[in-house]
Amino acid sequence: MTMIEIDHIERARVGYIGWIRSTALSAHLCSVYFNVFLEPSAHVHDVDALAQDMALQRLSGSFSGLIVQNSSKILQRAFSVSVVAAAIQKMTRVRVVDNSSLGNTPYHRPPRVIHVYTKNGVGKVGDKVLLAIKGQKKKALIVGHKMPGDRMTPRFDSNNVVLIEDNGNPTGTRIKVPIPTHLRQMEGDFSKVLAIASSFV
Repeated sequence: MTMIEIDHIERARVGYIGWIRSTALSAHLCSVYFNVFLEPSAHVHDVDALAQDMALQRLSGSFSGLIVQNSSKILQRAFSVSVVAAAIQKMTRVRVVDNSSLGNTPYHRPPRVIHVYTKNGVGKVGDKVLLAIKGQKKKALIVGHKMPGDRMTPRFDSNNVVLIEDNGNPTGTRIKVPIPTHLRQMEGDFSKVLAIASSFV
């Protein structure tokens, strides 16, 4: 081999080393590729051109597969929903599930939570919240949420609330969706809300 060919091989070797470091792969993978494909210069000089081309093609194909796998993982993580995002807290959109006129009249803005009557500011089933609905402030009782709860407790597709008065009586006369059964065992006076429920889950 001529000195020009040796110089080209050395430059390609140094370029691949920098590329491997820039992709932030693990040290184990880097060491494997160094030992298998990127031998020291004394050994590279003894390898013919065909073996070098095969090693470079195999190396580039392996790295392209790794890049595709990493990009797919990044896309999957970008669409994940955390538990905090599913919790009922300030500015959370809710769904009124009773037949009250205030909660069922169409409006261009959905009801939002402006205050949660708990110490940590996160509402669960049985907690009271203050809503901003149609330009008014109205209290409501949480009867279902998206956030995962304890074992053997249902999880809903929406954050469901029932409008209540200041004395705790429900505004509506019927709840249109199933409500959790464990609301019966919780502390608090939910008898009037349970009385207007159509079904339990």
